[in-house]
Amino acid sequence: MSKIRWGVISTAKIGTEKVLPAMQQAEFCEIAAIASRNIESAQATANELGIAKAYGSYEELLADPDIDAIYNPLPNHLHVSWSIKALEAGKHVLCEKPIGLTSDEGQQLVEAGQRHPNLKLMEAFMYRHHPQWQRARQIVREGGIGPLRTIQSAFSYFNNDGANIRNMADIGGGGMMDIGCYPISVSRFIFEAEPARAFGVAEFDPNFKTDRLASVILDFGSGTSTFTCSTQMVPYQRVNLFGETGRVEIEIPFNAPPDRPCKMWHQRGTEIDEIIFDTCNQYGIQGDLFSQAILNDTPVPTPIEDAVGNMKVIEAVFRSAESGAWENL
Repeated sequence: MSKIRWGVISTAKIGTEKVLPAMQQAEFCEIAAIASRNIESAQATANELGIAKAYGSYEELLADPDIDAIYNPLPNHLHVSWSIKALEAGKHVLCEKPIGLTSDEGQQLVEAGQRHPNLKLMEAFMYRHHPQWQRARQIVREGGIGPLRTIQSAFSYFNNDGANIRNMADIGGGGMMDIGCYPISVSRFIFEAEPARAFGVAEFDPNFKTDRLASVILDFGSGTSTFTCSTQMVPYQRVNLFGETGRVEIEIPFNAPPDRPCKMWHQRGTEIDEIIFDTCNQYGIQGDLFSQAILNDTPVPTPIEDAVGNMKVIEAVFRSAESGAWENL
């Protein structure tokens, strides 16, 4: 086999507008089928994207013997249950972030993966595979900013549409689950460690009951990470990695544009180098890396246990927002 045949459960926007077109351009991915809760929606999306098969239920797709791997972009509360069903159907699984509603739920998926050791399983934090983040991590690892001391991140957008799933508290909406998970993931990725404790302040929408503004401090022992995320603020994102002797700043850290080069700056002392990355699509890279892990039977880039670690930090942040005190992990 030279390509992995992918099936997609759900016609969610993140998939149809960003992930699937990128994977269709990737080297080792074939988007072979898509399913929705009704056949009309599935067929319309299949026609639009040139996908050969459309199914009117997720079960039908999972039963297709020609599908090797499943991409799961369902709403957050359906991530774990349908990913487990896909594993039980003998499919490899790439599941969107956050992995579930709780760390315990994420652990259920980890254990399901352990019951199917021949199948690949990963959370889809696409940003980690972009060359700008691979380079940033390399710079920090090689001492290019001296000892890492603190990470500062911001991630925000404005969305006050009550019909949008991001504003539905009972199915995993809110800023921390949607975008706060990124600065947490980045901090753990760059420190290559888990924080010992977390402190958070959160403001909740009076109607949606979702967190719409949160500011967080994570204590890694050797340094800190601070970030603010918001679902009702001017759209913005930026990350700075500060060391004793240098700094790395990433211009568009999370939603790296697929249609133009990306930019970062590496400061050493008073000198600042601008680093330009060729145009690429992080969703396509992610799809290829996962597909290659299947084809070559090698580990996936990010083990599924990492997803549970991220959820534990999110939970500590919410505990802190409620208690008004530092919360240990």
